[in-house]
Amino acid sequence: MKRGGRNESGKQLVSGGGAAAVCLLLLPLVVLAVLKSDFMPQQVIHIAETSIGEAGVEGAIWQPRQQLVAKSKAAHDPVVEAPPSPASGDETSDKVVDANRALKNGKGFLATNVGMDGSLVKSDADVAAARSKLSCNFSSYRTNMCAMQGDVRLHGKAATVYVVSASDDNRPDNGTITIRPYPRKWETPTMQLVREVTIRWRAPPGPGAPRCTVTYDVPAVVFSTGGYGVNIFHAITDIIMPLYNTAREYDGRVRLVATNYDRKWIAKYRHALSMLSIYPIIDFDADNEVRCFPSVHVGTESHKELGIDSALSGKGYTMLGFRGLLRSAYSLKREWVTPKNRVRPRLVMVLRRNSRALTNEAQVLAAATEVGFEVVAAGPEVVRDLAKFAQTVNSCDVLVGVHGAGLSNMVFLPRNGTVVQIVPWGEMKWPAWTSYGEPVAPMGLRYVEYETTAEETTLKYVYQRNHTVFTDPVSLHKQGFNMLWETFLNGQNVTLDVDRFRGVLQHIYRSVTIT
Repeated sequence: MKRGGRNESGKQLVSGGGAAAVCLLLLPLVVLAVLKSDFMPQQVIHIAETSIGEAGVEGAIWQPRQQLVAKSKAAHDPVVEAPPSPASGDETSDKVVDANRALKNGKGFLATNVGMDGSLVKSDADVAAARSKLSCNFSSYRTNMCAMQGDVRLHGKAATVYVVSASDDNRPDNGTITIRPYPRKWETPTMQLVREVTIRWRAPPGPGAPRCTVTYDVPAVVFSTGGYGVNIFHAITDIIMPLYNTAREYDGRVRLVATNYDRKWIAKYRHALSMLSIYPIIDFDADNEVRCFPSVHVGTESHKELGIDSALSGKGYTMLGFRGLLRSAYSLKREWVTPKNRVRPRLVMVLRRNSRALTNEAQVLAAATEVGFEVVAAGPEVVRDLAKFAQTVNSCDVLVGVHGAGLSNMVFLPRNGTVVQIVPWGEMKWPAWTSYGEPVAPMGLRYVEYETTAEETTLKYVYQRNHTVFTDPVSLHKQGFNMLWETFLNGQNVTLDVDRFRGVLQHIYRSVTIT
């Protein structure tokens, strides 16, 4: 009996062990089924994003969680993939279909579905950060800036940025800040051309803070393509370079949001912009979405004319670094001027048409050729295609031009190249130096200045020699910029003393051809 009991007991043990084993075998299948069900779409929401001024949905992308997590992780990788040609003019941004939920943790939103445009799809619950931060700097002579972190909501058509549950740090008492995001705040007429952006803060779920319709896991920078952006000097000084100072640290994983959205401007400078953001630029003015970001900059960081002050940057940015970005953006082949690589050094002369034009440009071009240069004449029709002209300038050793925006193309010259500025009559040496002389050395370039005489200006056909234009030009400067502009910038052309200018070119030729 005892033996039989032991056998019965042994059967019970075996039977119980078999059941446990079966359970253990079935458990992974049950878990797999549960996990598998998490991939099934629960709710389908189409997001139509405004891109290059146009909205539309061309399709939807749904991806398994593993790929999405990998993408979210890749957001912090400093290596940026090839950009999808943002701001091409006819491109619609990537669309996302929500297959999961947007989850919140202590740091913000945890992405379970990340779009190629950096967006997430929020759940029906409107989630606010426990404590957002707002910090503004109005002390700069050039620009006003505000930086926000936490729950930040942009409503473009209302020209408003909402900071929900903002802390009390650096906030004006009235709860509202207005900024024109363009870095020439000392020029009142210019700033009036820039759309004003209002920043408000609300305690959740307080009234006035609209619900998010699109949520992102990348930051945003609000800037303006207004002002004087049509001019290449101002395009670089006031827009592209400040964007570099502000957005470069994100290695392309940042949304650029433009007020005064100018489709043609964005298309023209798309190569440089694509190096700062891998996403299409959002038209803030026409955008009726409420776009929610973990952080936002309104306004951009600007230091000086056509230059970067690395001491002010705080990130170690320099003009050499900025030029390196442009070299990559435009696929420029030459980094350095190498004298022994060519028999004849190459010189490009930027030619003006309406003011400060060379009345004897044919003779000047001939003189440069006689000295030994291979000469490229670059009128407005040549300069208009920026991507092509950047290649032309980079192929040259010397860039020559009368004081004006065309000299800004020096940013495309190879290092150790030479910039020759022809300074028009009217005590214009100091304005010429600050705009196009001082920026040269930090770019790794050499500077030569040719100052015209009273015999080389067409003003001698307009005014007598005893007129203030010739006897005391500085007194006209003191009457304000409009007087300076009308008289010495917009009011004269230049007839160079060819023999005198030839001497300058000969000196440059020797410096370029000698190792």
